[in-house]
Amino acid sequence: MKQTKNNTRTVKRFSKWVIYAHWMNAFAFFALYLTALPLYSDFFNWLYPLLGGPEMARLLHRFFAVMFILPPVLVLIFDRASLFHWVKSSFTWKKEDLKFFIAFPKEFFGGKANISKQGFFNAGEKLNSVLTIVCAGLLVLSGIVMWFPQYFTSGIILWAYPVHNIAFGLSVAVVAGHIFLSLGHPNSKASMRGMIKGDVNITYAKDHHGQWYDELVEKGEIKEDKSEGA
Repeated sequence: MKQTKNNTRTVKRFSKWVIYAHWMNAFAFFALYLTALPLYSDFFNWLYPLLGGPEMARLLHRFFAVMFILPPVLVLIFDRASLFHWVKSSFTWKKEDLKFFIAFPKEFFGGKANISKQGFFNAGEKLNSVLTIVCAGLLVLSGIVMWFPQYFTSGIILWAYPVHNIAFGLSVAVVAGHIFLSLGHPNSKASMRGMIKGDVNITYAKDHHGQWYDELVEKGEIKEDKSEGA
């Protein structure tokens, strides 16, 4: 736990490697999106001059595809505990998570909802993570088939293209929702701090990740302040 200049107590949430991986993944995704548009439809052929032509667009798309794959590898090497915790949490669902989705719509539209205590990752973050993992997996696997068709059967190649397109469309929807909750939601500033500076204020942790907050208090990593919270 540490204290900021304005005396706001904060607690560490993400390591520097998780932060690096997040922003590298985000940059790679949007670069892939941009370089894929003219490859996907002639309507975006006007982008070719900006990308250096069709061949350069393909080369850039493959370069950013490698960058897109790197983040989990980096976290696996330098902070595997965080990676394993994220994956395990994403696929571990409890009744509190289901209750979250009943109450969250009210908060989504700016109201004050009575949301059940959440863990380090709340149910919304878990859902986003699961969809991200599934979409990324489909994009990478189908992309490998499209990149190296000589190693696959014609049937697999035939399926790779629609799978890639469907996964791409779904991932755009997931990213759009993620961006709104990260930038447009009333609590976005507090949550965004975690992915920029690596820590969040304790009031935010208590209100939005109550189970995690209680665990920190129980471990003695933070001292509960009755004046903070709800």
